Amino acid sequence: MDLGEVFHPSLAAALMKLDPEDGEKIMEYFQTHALLTREKALLQASVREQKKLLVENGKLKKDIEQLRFQLQDKQRRRVAKALLSPNHAPGTPVNQLPPTAGSEAASSPPSGVLDQWSKATCRQKGVKRAPTAAPPLGRELPVDVSRLDLRVGRILSVGPHPLAENLTVQEVDVGEKAPRTIVSKLPRKELDGALVVLLCNIKSCKLKGVASQARLLWCFQSDHAVELLAPPTGSNPGDRVTCLDFPGEPDRELQSKQRVWERVQPSLQVNARGVANYKGCGLQVKGKGLCRAWSFTNCNIK
Repeated sequence: MDLGEVFHPSLAAALMKLDPEDGEKIMEYFQTHALLTREKALLQASVREQKKLLVENGKLKKDIEQLRFQLQDKQRRRVAKALLSPNHAPGTPVNQLPPTAGSEAASSPPSGVLDQWSKATCRQKGVKRAPTAAPPLGRELPVDVSRLDLRVGRILSVGPHPLAENLTVQEVDVGEKAPRTIVSKLPRKELDGALVVLLCNIKSCKLKGVASQARLLWCFQSDHAVELLAPPTGSNPGDRVTCLDFPGEPDRELQSKQRVWERVQPSLQVNARGVANYKGCGLQVKGKGLCRAWSFTNCNIK
């Protein structure tokens, strides 16, 4: 590269005139410095672009994950409806249910669960779908503690809420790729690092402009006497909290219209020994012990 491409010709001529012996070396130094500065600027721009792409990629992955969970939840509910259908004999696979009366027995698809590909195929071929029978009254999914996704979390930080003096914002590790943000009335910063129990499958909601992604479980003796429910010693973030007498997998997300939490919560208690329980059965982390209140007995869990 010619020196004139980097520096003004008059500057090069002036340096050569002032110092004929070292003028060329000085210009080479300036040229090298200018080239390094240009390459550094290009590298910084590339890094910024890479970070931007990583953020966008993370958002896309999160959206895809949410859509996948929604699809799985819909499929699970369709399977449940099919299994509760009067047409379903015990032991019969869902995909072998008999067709509903009035449909074409030979060409109609089986009642029950049809995925998106099957639905598109039926539309293309003009096949009439058999209507799915509604579950009979009184045979809904049970409403108990097994529907709740209770997990152990570790408080990473507690900070003030930007818009509400009586609220704080916590970052809590629940064993996922990123911590969850929780808005509550947790008052003490010395609880940083404490293990807690969280309800993780409630719908995310904004409290004074900050999205809360889970719910801390508290032990209440009165409005002014509260403390956090504690998991057993040795628990790790992400460990499931279960109830032996109520097995089952939790809902992907609790539906507000079903009011599952509101119907289960009154039966969550701390007994006289300080052990958390649901209808007399202790809440446990399998292989590690029972959840307890720190100091309270005979109180409610909210």
